[in-house]
Amino acid sequence: MLSESAAPAAPAAAVETRVRAGLVRALEVLRSRVPMLRRAPDAAAGVDRVAGVVERLAVLLSAGVPASAAWRHLSESGEPDPVLDAAAEAGELGAPIAAAIAAARGERPESDGWAVLAAAWQVASESGAPLTTSLRELATAMRDEAQVRREVRTSLAGPAASARMVLALPLVALGFGSVLGFDTASVLLGNPIGLVCLLLGAAFLWVAFRWSRSLAARAAAFDEGAGLELELLAIGMAGGASIDRARAVVASALASHGLDRGRGGGTGTSRRLEETVRLAERAGAPLVELLRAEAQRGRRIARTDAATRGAALGVRLMLPLGICVLPAFVLLGVAPLLISVVTGTLGAE
Repeated sequence: MLSESAAPAAPAAAVETRVRAGLVRALEVLRSRVPMLRRAPDAAAGVDRVAGVVERLAVLLSAGVPASAAWRHLSESGEPDPVLDAAAEAGELGAPIAAAIAAARGERPESDGWAVLAAAWQVASESGAPLTTSLRELATAMRDEAQVRREVRTSLAGPAASARMVLALPLVALGFGSVLGFDTASVLLGNPIGLVCLLLGAAFLWVAFRWSRSLAARAAAFDEGAGLELELLAIGMAGGASIDRARAVVASALASHGLDRGRGGGTGTSRRLEETVRLAERAGAPLVELLRAEAQRGRRIARTDAATRGAALGVRLMLPLGICVLPAFVLLGVAPLLISVVTGTLGAE
């Protein structure tokens, strides 16, 4: 009896599993095709993952493991990763590891983290800085950057979800009219006035979507490399290099790995560097520690600025939602109902 009752349940369970898998695949395809539903890559998780690699690499080096063997152990201990494999192969062949990382990192969400690691490795190698200490400090800086990215993502999640929901209201109103028995589709497609409403409503929705997306992008923008140049300068000077030599090495590393554009550089970093150098000379304090403290302060400022922009996004989104979405709601949701009622009344008469 048990086998007879369980026999029909097995095909039903298999069908249910296939249906769920099909729905998941359809949802993923829909998200990849529709910009409003597309998920942004989690860059914070990628940077955090690279920070974990840096921490494990520092532990292995501090235990006396050679750099080439450390990279090989990392490449064989976890999930396959082309960057780890390339770095391990370069270490065994005696080739530059930073160049191997840059060639293999690609365009993945964690590619920025790999670029930072490659730049720091290049600076430490050229300046003779102790790799263990440099990697530990770099891991701390990357953890801070990942935390900033998470806080920005969290602060934008609420306003972005509200914007998507409000943007969908005109379409919901259009479907709601059809459910109530009004032939809104025929009104919008077969009536000249309805066709004008459809075109104008779609245009308002498109403008609202682009405007909201632009506001969210500006709010999400922050100095991703806040303090990065100062952190690399501290690594370079930890090896005994002079200020000018360390700056030349850091500039070359940043340019080689595409980190010299919009990542904490420019006149602001130069001014902070000069102030820090003058302070170290007057007080007789270690310049490396002051550079790292200044880099941490830059990251805290970037975190505060990002949180402020995220808090203000909810208010700024009211502009596109009020100026564009409300007219679209009237044109796509209310106007077809009125046109349908009026034409139905005139036809009856």
